[in-house]
Amino acid sequence: MSYVEAIKTAIIAFPFIALVFTIPFILHNYHKYGSIHFLRVFIIYTFILYLITIYFLVILPLPTFEEALKNTGPYINIVPFKFIADFIRETPFVWNDPATYIKAILDPSFYVVVFNIVMFIPLGMYLRYYFKCSFKKTVLYSFLLSLFFELTQVTGLYFIYPNPYRLCDVDDLIQNTIGGIIGFVIMGFLDNYLPTREKIDEEARIMGQNVSGLRRITVFFLDLVLYLIFTILLSIFVNSNWLFFISFLIYYVLYPLVRGYATIGMRFLNVKMEYKRWGTLFIVLRYMFLFFYYFLIPIVFGFLVVYVRNYLDLGGITFVLYGCALLIILLFYLINFIFLIKNKRMFYDKLLGFRFVSTINKFNS
Repeated sequence: MSYVEAIKTAIIAFPFIALVFTIPFILHNYHKYGSIHFLRVFIIYTFILYLITIYFLVILPLPTFEEALKNTGPYINIVPFKFIADFIRETPFVWNDPATYIKAILDPSFYVVVFNIVMFIPLGMYLRYYFKCSFKKTVLYSFLLSLFFELTQVTGLYFIYPNPYRLCDVDDLIQNTIGGIIGFVIMGFLDNYLPTREKIDEEARIMGQNVSGLRRITVFFLDLVLYLIFTILLSIFVNSNWLFFISFLIYYVLYPLVRGYATIGMRFLNVKMEYKRWGTLFIVLRYMFLFFYYFLIPIVFGFLVVYVRNYLDLGGITFVLYGCALLIILLFYLINFIFLIKNKRMFYDKLLGFRFVSTINKFNS
């Protein structure tokens, strides 16, 4: 039953933990491939779920501090293959009596060993298939992950508990590593039926030759974060009421003009700007329009709502007015987000003769 609870906990925790990896994952894929391949998403996130699950299987259920204090040892088993002697001693298994087989299989001294092996089989499969690990590396990484789990146990969950609450067992290292080896071997038979990592990479780079809506949104927010960081650093040397405007000109205008019409964020994500009219003036015009469209319009609308609220005596419907205003602003951003994702090129880009161009190709390494 503790196994089931650990798996349930892993599934509940997965969305929150996966969220931490999402932004680095998006940035890495757009930087290296220019796109996010569905199969890569599936592999990476199932791998994350798998790691979360086996980690929780190792640490859960957590004891109380009182229960941990009562655990006075032994904490470590350094005798290898002790599980074989335990199986022979504790189970009713008799090799020439088939009636004892089922009872032996249901004994903890058997199924815990099998579980320890099975738990690491997917690791060996992932390591060989997606991470392209050799046999030696698969053995090493399986051993190291198992060692990490055993150290987690022997330190009482990194010294949170006063005593270890589970046995640190050298046999677990052996069994887990065997599981990784079995997974490596199994994937050797399945490899020919699955798309190769190289094929996934090639398809991703072909997709990356077009700039998707999500890639544009990622460029926008990455540049915004970098611009704010740059502004903070610039404030150390420049003390001016025009600081934000100066940093804007440097980051969004001067740098792209010098560096091939691409900001730092664009260069990192393999994107550059291309325009048909107005020369370099278009950069300033475009960012002024974006600022007006995405920031000033919602802000002005919000001020108008407040003005109406103050000018008219709305009584109890004030809350309804504010709620409707907030809903309209959210819908404004949602509609633009959906339109950008679906159409990739916004109306103001067409008006300004502007588009994003991918600088990646399928031969990028």
